[in-house]
Amino acid sequence: MCHPTLNVPALVVTSAALVLIGALPAQASEMDRKIESSAKETYNFKTCLKDDDIKVYSSAGVVTLTGTVAQEDHKVLARETVAGLPGVKSVVNMLTVAGEQPEERSDRWIAMKVKMALTFHKNVSATATEVQCRNGIVTLSGNVDTEADKHLTGECAKDVEGVTEVRNDLVVTTVPPAHEGLGEKVDDASIIAQIKTALLFRKSTHALATHVTAHEGVVTLRGEARSAKEKSLVTRIAEDIKGVKQVDNRMTLRQP
Repeated sequence: MCHPTLNVPALVVTSAALVLIGALPAQASEMDRKIESSAKETYNFKTCLKDDDIKVYSSAGVVTLTGTVAQEDHKVLARETVAGLPGVKSVVNMLTVAGEQPEERSDRWIAMKVKMALTFHKNVSATATEVQCRNGIVTLSGNVDTEADKHLTGECAKDVEGVTEVRNDLVVTTVPPAHEGLGEKVDDASIIAQIKTALLFRKSTHALATHVTAHEGVVTLRGEARSAKEKSLVTRIAEDIKGVKQVDNRMTLRQP
């Protein structure tokens, strides 16, 4: 009669492996719950995306976004915000845009783009700025704090895709408009997402070639700029995003 020989060290290793394997789902689940709750607590989800119906589900770091948003740009902002959270490996964006959307490059579409672009800047008030567009010509009206803010608002609008001309009728007033989110802490994931989305709005920047990281409001830019002018513009855009304390632009210039 043959008696099986027990390999005690092998059993110990196997048992330990099973314990570890059994623990992985719990660890992953805890991480996923943190990702889901962190997304809802980001500055972007509590401000720009607060009126959208976005559901965040994470499984082993792969995040799926479902629900509806008011406009196409919100899909981009939601995706980039979640992608910047710790533990996120990838994002599956299944968000749909609710309601009828303006035709691309139409006056309504351009005005919407300008309004969204102004939302990200700390020295510009999107709510206090009225934006109208006719035949690609954008007219800005409302109140601003200073001449510098008026000029900055005009420059922001001028570089949005589809804009052919900007008529800046903003009035400098001694009563400053309320800047949304003033004094509110902006998390790094929201900062990164806003910079990336802001670069997408611009005619003069190449967002896909710009890698953005942030740590406690200090932003580092890497990638390839098509010119020194573009590199400088990317720096200025990043510096004026809400929550940014400092920008280190390490982008290289494309060789001719």
